[in-house]
Amino acid sequence: MDSLSSGPRAGRNARRFRLVMIFAWAGLIFYLSTSGFGASFTRWLLYIVLDLLRVTVSAPTFEFLHLCLRKLAHVTEYAVFSLLIYAGFLETRDFEWRPRLALRSIVIAGLYSLTDEYHQSFVPGRTPSLVDCGIDTAGASLATTIVFAWDRWRQTMRRRKAAAAASAAPKANGVPGL
Repeated sequence: MDSLSSGPRAGRNARRFRLVMIFAWAGLIFYLSTSGFGASFTRWLLYIVLDLLRVTVSAPTFEFLHLCLRKLAHVTEYAVFSLLIYAGFLETRDFEWRPRLALRSIVIAGLYSLTDEYHQSFVPGRTPSLVDCGIDTAGASLATTIVFAWDRWRQTMRRRKAAAAASAAPKANGVPGL
């Protein structure tokens, strides 16, 4: 192995990279909260996508799809943000379940969501919403739930693999169960 890919220096560089990603994603969220990405933008985007797919919907259905798209964007951006925060503070390379870290990630993402909504109160064409903060926090919670499920699934697979290896190992003195 070369010295750039292992050891304490590589660990520090990886951690720095993860922290840079947290701040970059926070910057992206801030940028997406500007007037250029308001409801008129997502309405236009949805119209283009439906037109490309040759799908026609009624006006009420379009507005419902538009609302779903906007709220799904909130869930997604804060789920990713929470995962980046979780990874940024994780001491190992693997996404191991750490309940306190999960809570910290959710709280930080939720607090950032509040500042983002406050920011939107100064942006023409945007309005702050505590409902959106709740949706953002739900997205952050969903991401940590995925980490929990992933870790549990991985542990189960490891146990099954170990059990299979143990049952396939030669038995002592040729007597099963010894």
